[in-house]
Amino acid sequence: MTAGTTVAPAIRVHALEKSYGKLAVLRGVDFEVAPGSIFALLGSNGAGKTTVVRILSTLLRSDAGTATINGFDVSSQPAQVRESISLTGQFAAVDDILTGRENLVLVAKLRHLKNPGAIADDLLGRFALTDAGGRKVGTYSGGMRRRLDIAMSLIGNPPVVFLDEPTTGLDPELRIEVWKAVEKLAAGGTTVLLTTQYLDEAEELADQIAILHKGRIIVEGTLDELKQLLPPTEVEYVEKQPSLEDIFLALVGADSDSDARYNGADEKGTP
Repeated sequence: MTAGTTVAPAIRVHALEKSYGKLAVLRGVDFEVAPGSIFALLGSNGAGKTTVVRILSTLLRSDAGTATINGFDVSSQPAQVRESISLTGQFAAVDDILTGRENLVLVAKLRHLKNPGAIADDLLGRFALTDAGGRKVGTYSGGMRRRLDIAMSLIGNPPVVFLDEPTTGLDPELRIEVWKAVEKLAAGGTTVLLTTQYLDEAEELADQIAILHKGRIIVEGTLDELKQLLPPTEVEYVEKQPSLEDIFLALVGADSDSDARYNGADEKGTP
């Protein structure tokens, strides 16, 4: 790349809107994600995170606005978008009856890829599952299942991966296992859009963080940039830097509990 060359965003979202009846879930969402980075989309339940992911993955049409993935428009070029992405939801989509290796081989065959066995073995190694590859997935721990699920999402080497609350329901130790897997994705050049309610997760993983509140991005930046939004720390005995939780609660916490329309709303459209 020559000096002055601008790299196009892997994900570009502009003025995205979506309503379910009279409930406006997205009210003009804008953000961009650089290639090979981890972008964390934070928000309370009902903020619209999953709706954003469903639109970007072509599972749902927006009411207004535009979005592109890897240069392809999600509305007019859905087939190209699907070839460029993989989506891992909140619950592992693995077959308990099959072994870990058989799950990976099956997906590779369904995608008509050559050498599915070699693909499976490579992914088992990348996600520290080689020793468990011959065991049925029903015997796996929660963290192993999530790592296998993420490995399955990488078959075919999609340049963009959506992880929608990937550590929901996992204990702290298992969450760290998944974090390591996500970091490996980005280190290998994959662009990751991560939605999460866990502020420490975004703080640990994300290159860029956006807070979605009441259907809008209210702030976006690196962790250091977001820390600058709060007043300087007062030094008494120990200087304490603001955490991402401090920032989040200062920006949206004051009225998030009182907004029943959003806290009680299901993002699929059922209040």
